Amino acid sequence: MMLQSCIDLSKEATISGRYLPPESVNNWLENLPANSTVLELGKSVLGKSIYAVEIGSGSTKILGWSQMHGNESTTTKAIIDLINLLTEVPTAAEMVDEVLKKYRLHLVLQLNPDGSAAYTRENANNIDLNRDAQDLTQPESRILLQYYKQVKPDLCLNLHDQRSIYGFTHGKPAALSFLAPAADEECSITPARRTAIKHIDRMIAGLGHMLPGMIGRYDDSFNPNCVGDSFQKLGTPTILFEAGHMADDYSRELAREHVFKALLLLLGFPPDHSIPVSYDLLPENKKNYFDLIFRNGVFNGSGQVQDLAVQYDECLDAGEIVLVPIICKLGVDKSYFGHKEVDLEGAEILVNSYENVFENEKLLTIAEKYPPNREFFANM
Repeated sequence: MMLQSCIDLSKEATISGRYLPPESVNNWLENLPANSTVLELGKSVLGKSIYAVEIGSGSTKILGWSQMHGNESTTTKAIIDLINLLTEVPTAAEMVDEVLKKYRLHLVLQLNPDGSAAYTRENANNIDLNRDAQDLTQPESRILLQYYKQVKPDLCLNLHDQRSIYGFTHGKPAALSFLAPAADEECSITPARRTAIKHIDRMIAGLGHMLPGMIGRYDDSFNPNCVGDSFQKLGTPTILFEAGHMADDYSRELAREHVFKALLLLLGFPPDHSIPVSYDLLPENKKNYFDLIFRNGVFNGSGQVQDLAVQYDECLDAGEIVLVPIICKLGVDKSYFGHKEVDLEGAEILVNSYENVFENEKLLTIAEKYPPNREFFANM
């Protein structure tokens, strides 16, 4: 069965976009078929339930968790689509049966429900749960560790989003990134890490033709306070997923499909096409992208042609994510790229009706100072 067909059949229509409040996930959980089990693992700081879905009867146990960072919802959407496929799509029955006989999946949806509700990276105590693996100061951190000890997984999946600032020196954005986290300061290839790398190799081989030059490797500096590094150190193969950005995919619906396909490949679904790719040869992510770059403008009355970079802030407003353009830097060099680039053609420019540029200010207008006063951007 083609991977794209799996997506078309199992994508959950009631869930989309960047903002995924716990209520939406909980409503979906209430209607799961009987061949899956929903467990309440505990409560968040603000008393919200943290749930896991268990499915399959196999001997190989996989533990995955999403939205450790509350504003990173893409992988939660992909997990929901995966569970739909494994419980409700009869046309995939033969492959699904193989997966369910081989694996036992333990999938934690929204480890940080308070952050998911508020659309914040941190939990309600303003703690980054992915820096709390050793101190275990937060209930959500303790819940995950307790579940890890209970499950005794053969493989862990640490599921995240990465910002739109990541790309590669060759100019393409990081649409999807992986990491087999280090288990020690020397970044040794331990047996657990070697197993994780083999799994990543299989996924990127099946994804490479869809995302040519857009799959990357995350920084593997060892940090024992990070959960993935901590579990890898304990000897459990662990894979970090980072759903990235490309084109105009600010809703991360394309990224959702990429993560879903990666999960299918991990579980043994056959690839539509396969291009052998080595994890070791993946380019490392660089912070070399902005959402917008205005090229070749004259700012501040300087007479000098420069480029102006803009990045979106994602703000929760009445249950919707609003992208607010913020002026980041005047004078970015050509090693940086924009997901969208606008050529100002050497014109003298007014920014927000001012001759001077003020960084960290919301961008409203980019307009030519002199007639014909062309408007290059408007966000009112």
